[in-house]
Amino acid sequence: MTALFDQLRTAPRNVLSRIPLPGLTGDDDDVRRPLPVSGMLAAAWTLGVGLAVLTTLTLVGWIAAPRGALGAGLPAVFRTASQLWLAAHHAGFAIPGGSVGLLPLGLTVLPAFLLYRAGMWMARDADLRLRLPARLPKNTPREVSNARRRAQLVLIAQAGISLAAPYALLAGLIALVTRNEITQPFLGDVLVSHLALAFIAGSVAVARTIGPWRSMLRLLPERLRSVVVGTSAALAIMLMAGAVMVLGAVVVNFGQVQELSGILAPGFVGGMLLLLVQGLYLLNAVIWGLAYIAGPGFAVGTGTLVAPTGVQLGTVPSLPILGALPEAGPTPAWVMIVIAVPFVAGAVAGILVVRISPSPSYEGAPLWGFVCGLATGATAGLLAALSGGSLGGARLSALGPAGWEVMLSVTLEVGVAAGISAGLANWWLIFRGHNTAVTKAAAKVGTATAPVRKAGVKIAKAAASAAGKVGFAEPEELQKLPGYWLDATECDTQPIPVIRDDWEDEHASAAAESSQKARRPDPPRPPRRDIVDETDDKGGHVIYVDPYAWDRD
Repeated sequence: MTALFDQLRTAPRNVLSRIPLPGLTGDDDDVRRPLPVSGMLAAAWTLGVGLAVLTTLTLVGWIAAPRGALGAGLPAVFRTASQLWLAAHHAGFAIPGGSVGLLPLGLTVLPAFLLYRAGMWMARDADLRLRLPARLPKNTPREVSNARRRAQLVLIAQAGISLAAPYALLAGLIALVTRNEITQPFLGDVLVSHLALAFIAGSVAVARTIGPWRSMLRLLPERLRSVVVGTSAALAIMLMAGAVMVLGAVVVNFGQVQELSGILAPGFVGGMLLLLVQGLYLLNAVIWGLAYIAGPGFAVGTGTLVAPTGVQLGTVPSLPILGALPEAGPTPAWVMIVIAVPFVAGAVAGILVVRISPSPSYEGAPLWGFVCGLATGATAGLLAALSGGSLGGARLSALGPAGWEVMLSVTLEVGVAAGISAGLANWWLIFRGHNTAVTKAAAKVGTATAPVRKAGVKIAKAAASAAGKVGFAEPEELQKLPGYWLDATECDTQPIPVIRDDWEDEHASAAAESSQKARRPDPPRPPRRDIVDETDDKGGHVIYVDPYAWDRD
């Protein structure tokens, strides 16, 4: 697909290069399209390739199945493929007597992969990597690095919107065209789901084009990066445990799965398509396993419950993978061990949070560990809500786990465990005392309070100046002049005193006469050698001038 994109990019330029146009040269390889134009082209090609793949699969099923199943003629095949494309983005449908919301999450992999490749092509076509390099030279100031990071995040968001906006609009047109009397797509679900999936896939692709995977995480601040890594680790552990539970249940109850497959008797081609549909629903089953491990469990119809505390079932749909469900009744006591998995995941997440971003205080680490639990619970609740839904009305109106129950359970279990483990790990780092990460964290706290101290000093100076103007403050001492008037600048000097020859100090002469009468006269002082006699010119050859003589007297 990327090769087609490159041909589409270069073909018009090759044609234009042969046409002599004023103001244009033949070599136009350095000119790139604007980012919105590249996003529109990438969105159109993604829809075209995705619809081509699903139309091919639908055509195979139309040939193998009875003609009335998908409708008469090829237009019905294309309408069904278009509705499958909308369902791949988790857009619901309204049917007579209910709605369809239980959609296979595995089918979302196809548009997500195509959007990811389209986003990479869009980034190359717009030269986003050259516009913002992934790395800066060493010893770059922190302000420059932060500005570069913010600019990269803004560019990634712009690229994601450039791809998502036209993609959602085109999907809305497809939803309007494929409506019929039986299935009517929800237009709001179509627009929101296509916009969200295209924005996420396009943003990740552009971030991957700018730099490697590690650079993608470094775009985030350190504290946020620690929460993201801890949340991802906790979710990965619980999803792996859910996958192990689902595969184990299929292996244990494989006989019931085969029995349901034999009852349907789909044939060879139908059997392959049925196996493909069950594989697409496998990701839904893994998330249901996560809900089972968390405690709330999941439902397979109204009035049913599959949880570690017990199983209550009724009539279930004839899907072979549902034969792996446990039998109704109380569960063995050892099954309650699975509830310990979220606590283990929380402990690992708390350690990772402190490992990436330690806290200089004892109280900060447990709080950030609980924040990681909140993020994990919110993500798990969202996955649980997306994995369930309805398949019509009546008993099939409630299938899958309840999103708010899973969110609450995972938040408490993972959050408490992550807070305790983060507090203990951070205490150990502080207790060791020579950990560089803790030292850097403490230095960051000190630099964070520096603006507050500077603001306090400025406020104190402003208050002192205001008090001085009003008259409540004492005047500051006059600034002292430099050592000698020749060393000072013109603005700091005062006028040089001029001593007249006929000037006499009356008070000094009166005091001298009284003191001579009271005491004996002092012996004459020896002449000062540091004062040069200006009258002695040594025959007119050399004249010495002492500019500091007046100051020494």
